Amino acid sequence: MKKKLPVGIEDFEEFVTEDFYYVDKTLFIAELLRNWGKVNLFTRPRRFGKSLNMSMLRSFFEIGADASRFAGLRISRETELCEQYMGQFPVISISLKSVEGGDFSAARAALRRLIGNEALRFHELLNSSALLEDEKRAFQSLIRVEKGVFTMADEILVDSLRMLTQFLAKHYGRKVILLIDEYDVPLDKAFQAGYYDKMILLLRGLFGNALKTNDYLHFAVLTGCLRISKESIFTGLNNLNVMTVSDPYFCDSFGFTEKEVKELLRYYDLEFAFETIRDWYDGYQFGNVSIYCPWDVIKYVQILMRDQEAEPENYWANTSGNELVKRFIRRADKSTRDEIERLINGGSIQKSIKQEITYQETDDSIENVWSVLLATGYLSQRGRVVGKRRELVIPNREVRELFIDLAEECFQESSRTDLPRIHRFCDAFPAGDAATVEHMLQEYLWDSISVRDTAVRRNMKENFYHGMILGLLQSQEDWLIQSNAELGQGYSDISIATSDKTGIIIEIKYAEDGRLEKACESALTQIEKKGYAAGLARKGMKHIIRYGIAFWEKECRVVRG
Repeated sequence: MKKKLPVGIEDFEEFVTEDFYYVDKTLFIAELLRNWGKVNLFTRPRRFGKSLNMSMLRSFFEIGADASRFAGLRISRETELCEQYMGQFPVISISLKSVEGGDFSAARAALRRLIGNEALRFHELLNSSALLEDEKRAFQSLIRVEKGVFTMADEILVDSLRMLTQFLAKHYGRKVILLIDEYDVPLDKAFQAGYYDKMILLLRGLFGNALKTNDYLHFAVLTGCLRISKESIFTGLNNLNVMTVSDPYFCDSFGFTEKEVKELLRYYDLEFAFETIRDWYDGYQFGNVSIYCPWDVIKYVQILMRDQEAEPENYWANTSGNELVKRFIRRADKSTRDEIERLINGGSIQKSIKQEITYQETDDSIENVWSVLLATGYLSQRGRVVGKRRELVIPNREVRELFIDLAEECFQESSRTDLPRIHRFCDAFPAGDAATVEHMLQEYLWDSISVRDTAVRRNMKENFYHGMILGLLQSQEDWLIQSNAELGQGYSDISIATSDKTGIIIEIKYAEDGRLEKACESALTQIEKKGYAAGLARKGMKHIIRYGIAFWEKECRVVRG
């Protein structure tokens, strides 16, 4: 019987005890110890295995670690290292992904609860002979609960992690390892909810006390998506060892390599799906290594195990609201829209990337957003890193289709605000005014982001323009508008029935060779050949107008049949 597929599993212990398939990343431990840093920060996009790796570190280092958990894994071959480090340290492990709230008070309470619950794991400190009575009382202040709520005062909260390292180090006679997962999530949530400055002050104090000149700390590991600037949160911390997606360290420690993907597919007898998975979910470059998004690979394999003909989907993209990309596209000027369009169409752009940035700075300049898009996985780099300049690309088809969908959505939002303009456009269709339809479509094209590169499948290009026209027409509430509806002997792109019994058929083509007139003729021929007009007539339409519309890059042609 094959191992279970680990969908959404982030607890290393669970992988072992529940017999899940595990892509062995345990050499991350050896690399971490050999590339020593007092405070280590790893920035990677969401869903690339950060939390699982942090759970693995805790399972390996924590006092009482079960060596059998690592039997047969790569780290077990490092016998000297295992003897020296496995099960030798008190470990504090917290994830800040749950520290959020509608206001600062709620988020602060969530942080109290998180640290209080972690402190409760070490209840043996209450009776420790190594602690002074004052220290025991201080520990009690970390775990005190009244009416189900942790009550530690603000000054205690800010110093809580340092205090806990002190008490654990004295009790066990060993310095402490501190693991902080998703360290930047509270800042992201605070930025969205409007209490960013207060959260910065709280985390600056918390991290500063725990990480700066803490004699009880052996080392710390933090993970997140963004490298938040030292000035905002790591003030005075000179021992910060940062590994971003651009750095040539720990390149294959997060995400799946191509070899690992092939091994997984071979294990589940799904080798046939490799090319599809590479097209959809590969394309991230960490250092000099090509990386697949593990969440996507696992989710698609899960579906394939039940239906080998299943089409891939946007699994990673759909795990977030993608508000950052929406804001970016909405704010884009003509020059930036052209750059987004180049990326969507398979090209690349050159940008200066800021390694350190704050969430507030993303709104200071649209240029700052490129850095955030790279750090969060919406873009990837290509080639060697030279100074601050990066060659940026959209990593794979999944993210490309996300950009296309969001570009179309943002276009529809903006176009609907100009009601007089959109009414003129719609009114031209039942009036049979092909010239006005063409002229206004041309204007909309120059205001939009289009899909035109030869690397993009033809039906994807046609779908983009189809969606643009459909969105504009749907402003007419008294029209019955159908997309890809069955008419006659096929499915028309767009069919319209107006209240005055006028039927409109629109067939859309993409002119690969730029011959717009010929493509329009092909569209009109299809309308006649498939009997779309007869289908509308059977639905009671008295007057039927046919349109063939062709696109090529930013050009269009509209012909009435």
